[in-house]
Amino acid sequence: MLYLTRREHFNAAHKLYCEHWSAEKNESVFGKCANKNWHGHNYELFVTVKGEPNIDTGFVMNAKDLSVIIQEHVCERLDHMNLNLDVEWGYEMQPSTENVAIWIWNELKKYITECELHCVKLQETDNIYVEYFG
Repeated sequence: MLYLTRREHFNAAHKLYCEHWSAEKNESVFGKCANKNWHGHNYELFVTVKGEPNIDTGFVMNAKDLSVIIQEHVCERLDHMNLNLDVEWGYEMQPSTENVAIWIWNELKKYITECELHCVKLQETDNIYVEYFG
């Protein structure tokens, strides 16, 4: 089994906040991420697929094709967006890095068919990232 990882990036703003909590509790739990005027991240996205190399190409998946899928179905939809307001999940989920990674997995899984989606790693800062394996 071989693993291929493609890195892409997007920039987006969000706010972590629970409407049914007090401002004090939101600040206590989410800190600066509860800023009423939002905040942004330069996200790094790592998508890993797995499979056996194609006998003709030697590829698990063409990395250029993987990039196009990620760009079209994730980056173009999230880049320079407000994750609370501009994306279809809108008010339905907290736009934490964890939830965004799950959403990305669910989107990409529809389009990766020649091999298997293995992992979505979403890096929010130099010190924080999540990995989702479905």
